[in-house]
Amino acid sequence: MNERTTTDAPGIEHRVDPATERRRRDRAAPPGRTAPASDERRRPTTPLRGVLNRVFPEHWSFLLGEIALYSLVMLVVTGVFLAAFFEPSMDEIVYDGSYTPLRGTAMSEAYASTLDISFDVRGGLLVRQMHHWASMLFIASTIMYLLRVFFTGAFRKPRKPKWIVGLLVFWVGLFTSYTGYMMLDDGLSASGLRVLWSITLSVPLVGTWLTSTLFGGEFPGEVIIGRFYILHVLLLPALLLALIAVLIGLRLRHKPAQWLGPGRTNANVVGERLFPPYAVKQVGLFVLVFGVIALLGGLVQVNPVWLFGPSHAAVAASASQPAWYLMFLDGAVRLMPPWEITLPIGDGYAIPPTFWPAVVLPTILVVLPMVYPLLEARMHRDNREHHLLDRPRDVPTRTALGAMAITFYLVLTVFGASDVIAFTFDVSTNAMTWAGRVALLLLPPAAYWITYRICLGLQQHDREVLAHGVETGIIRRLPHGGYMEVLQPLAAPGPDGRTKLPYTGQPVPKKVNHLVTLATRDQGFLTPIDSPARVPATVGQEGDPADAPALRRG
Repeated sequence: MNERTTTDAPGIEHRVDPATERRRRDRAAPPGRTAPASDERRRPTTPLRGVLNRVFPEHWSFLLGEIALYSLVMLVVTGVFLAAFFEPSMDEIVYDGSYTPLRGTAMSEAYASTLDISFDVRGGLLVRQMHHWASMLFIASTIMYLLRVFFTGAFRKPRKPKWIVGLLVFWVGLFTSYTGYMMLDDGLSASGLRVLWSITLSVPLVGTWLTSTLFGGEFPGEVIIGRFYILHVLLLPALLLALIAVLIGLRLRHKPAQWLGPGRTNANVVGERLFPPYAVKQVGLFVLVFGVIALLGGLVQVNPVWLFGPSHAAVAASASQPAWYLMFLDGAVRLMPPWEITLPIGDGYAIPPTFWPAVVLPTILVVLPMVYPLLEARMHRDNREHHLLDRPRDVPTRTALGAMAITFYLVLTVFGASDVIAFTFDVSTNAMTWAGRVALLLLPPAAYWITYRICLGLQQHDREVLAHGVETGIIRRLPHGGYMEVLQPLAAPGPDGRTKLPYTGQPVPKKVNHLVTLATRDQGFLTPIDSPARVPATVGQEGDPADAPALRRG
């Protein structure tokens, strides 16, 4: 046994057992000294501890994905309720429900069950409208999430798979929403089914086989509603939930991307831990999303199917429009010139003009965003990992391409309602079609050029602030009678009157009060509490102005 010799007085020695000395030291130690050992024994396993200690950066734009997720949760909950009362059958019956104007009208069981949900099932109309609003919120928040990822460069390595999965979530959600519209079998969905029939029929070589297989014969058939029902309530939601699970797994695998700022580097994450602060905020956000959807479902009418009447194959309303996120496809079909291409196969095989805007264009829109990260990385020869987000102004080419794509989408969306616009303003429909074609050719390139120049201008303004200072709003009269504004330098100016601050990619203050808001703040219970002692005296890093990077044009 190992022993230690101690001396209490000259000439007197004691031999102390190390275990006995350790027990004495533990009993004498205060509670705060023994707590770590107790916590060490009681803390959770290593994988769980790693998840709970995961840090998430703070910024409002990072909540867009969570809003889409919580909207999907609302879709699943309300969809389960609606599926219990919906009858996916095209068998014809005579309506004898509570809605008097349609009583005695022949209609399908699918449409009759939709009316029963709206008027006879307790809370059915509220749940149906909540389901509809949750669908639109899911699509809108997913679009905003993808735009945020694109403009900030969050799709770069190592997040390229996450970008692809996010795009698949959007397109699967889009088609799921479309099948939900079509299976109600009202007058509006009948027009949508006719469009789907025409699109599938336009596919070369296999179009006829596709339409007969999908509809079970000539339009409208007797099986399409039942098949859409299986897709809408089983297959597509399962695929969507699987993609969401993969997306969450990829997010946990890689550390979150964050905006450039004080203390933030490519090797760390500055923010809040998952539990408890971040988790509590997410619970609050879910309650907020639920409340907004419930208020919209209870106060704002949407998709009043009882006003459209039952579907008839020979009847189509002139002002029927698809959902707002599908109007770009309708606009593309309207603006496409009637160019029919005949291939020299046999006696000649004609490709109808509908094939190009309704099949080829969506295919391009699906594939091109997925391969864009590879194209950008190859163009810049960039194979590094990026965990810091770009400010859109610092990447003008990418930002201009995004603005060009948004303009292209908006033009198609607006002219998807060209007949309604022509009727409302008493304008020729032919003139509206030609105006849409001209706008589709001119506006996207114009948006590219304008956005590119704006980005360069914002970059130049940031560098002027770093070089000269922040505007104070104080006007000083000069001895010769002129006037000039007093600027507050961000650092000690040099002999030439310029501050030696290079641009580092962080937000640059534009007003004097912004100098305080850029500092780290202690979080209060309701409002942030500023700590003047922690406000930095300068912004950025000092250096030679010649070392400052030039305007980024890529």
